[in-house]
Amino acid sequence: MPTLQVITLGCSKNTVDTEHLLYQVRNAYDIVPEGESRPVDVQLVNTCGFIGDAKEESIQAILASAARKKAGEVGRLLVFGCLSQRYRRELPGLIPEVDGWFGARDLDPLVRALGCEPDPASAYRRVRTDGIHPYAYLKISEGCDRRCSYCAIPLIRGNHRSVPMETLVAEAEALAASGVRELIVIAQDTTYYGLDLYGKRCLAELLRRLSAVEGIEWIRIHYSYPADFPEDVLDEMAENPKVCRYMDIPLQHIADGVLKRMRRNVDGAWTRELIRRMRGKVPGVVLRTTMIVGHPGETPYAFRQLLQFVEEARFERLGAFPYSEEEGTYGAGHFEDSVTPRTKKMRLSRLMELQRGISLAYNLSRVGTEVRVLVDDFVDGILVCRSEFESPEVDGEILVKYDPDRFDGIEPYSLVGSFLQVKVVSADEYDLTAELVEL
Repeated sequence: MPTLQVITLGCSKNTVDTEHLLYQVRNAYDIVPEGESRPVDVQLVNTCGFIGDAKEESIQAILASAARKKAGEVGRLLVFGCLSQRYRRELPGLIPEVDGWFGARDLDPLVRALGCEPDPASAYRRVRTDGIHPYAYLKISEGCDRRCSYCAIPLIRGNHRSVPMETLVAEAEALAASGVRELIVIAQDTTYYGLDLYGKRCLAELLRRLSAVEGIEWIRIHYSYPADFPEDVLDEMAENPKVCRYMDIPLQHIADGVLKRMRRNVDGAWTRELIRRMRGKVPGVVLRTTMIVGHPGETPYAFRQLLQFVEEARFERLGAFPYSEEEGTYGAGHFEDSVTPRTKKMRLSRLMELQRGISLAYNLSRVGTEVRVLVDDFVDGILVCRSEFESPEVDGEILVKYDPDRFDGIEPYSLVGSFLQVKVVSADEYDLTAELVEL
């Protein structure tokens, strides 16, 4: 069979798209894993077009593939995803080596361009591109109805469209059968799930149905919007042992003036009250958030408010990035990017320095505690694990040294996908070290 390779850039939602695509063409191509450098008949590049750095990475990947094509190492070169959705008029003239451009919403046309016919009955099936890990992302909706001033996602992905519950349960069952033990529920806004299909927010109901899938032990929620947050999700998290006490909720800021310019539909008081309810309803919940520094209208006082809020809220996990003006967004058309790059860099550094201390204090507080962990990998004599309080790829890890005597001689690679009871013995600001308590 002809060979096909996909290079996937950007977020986990793109990974899901790639895996769905590969299932549709699996019988027509020999799929070459990403990272292998051997010649291929067809190379696809799944691009990201969210912010400047991501766009640049995608362009460089396309150019590298175009160079391979010139060298005779690639036959056809096809590009799809967010970057080509956003710039589909401009890109063909700039990189003529590409044989076809497809948007983020063009999976069926891309399948046809690869000589296959899309099969709606198997649209939920996937070819896992990283089958060694016992977790998988489950994309529950596409697009977004929010119109945050800085965000280009609605321009790229369109309006919010939920995936029917029955389809998601079937996808979860197939993933569980392949060895997945943890589902990471993702969307541009997971809390919006179900409004378009069922006339109400149905994330809590979806969590209940997913938790009934045999083999699934953990369900983790990512990317929840703070406005109109559905309280029944907190109830489910508090009462359902399969729903991790972990919430990824990008807040972006706390100052009222900045939130208004961001068009976030919340103010500082609402945000503080939401955090209070989350910690009150779900004792021990770990909160991950992201913040934007240097948004137009962020005065020195507004930035000090942000620092004070982060100090008060004590987020266990926090990421941040500087504001970048994105063409086509509300912010680009209405606000001057008035904060200098130097000031943005300084504010980002101060915020992350503060968070490093908070993260270290949280990790140190866990030393001496016992926790249930899932083994993700075995590397250089170390079992790489996580608890319900760590999400893969974005958070730290719990590292357990493999000792054949303590593990009853069990082959270490066979432990991947297993749950262990461990005791935390040391910590830094990112990772924890633990020792086995019980298999």
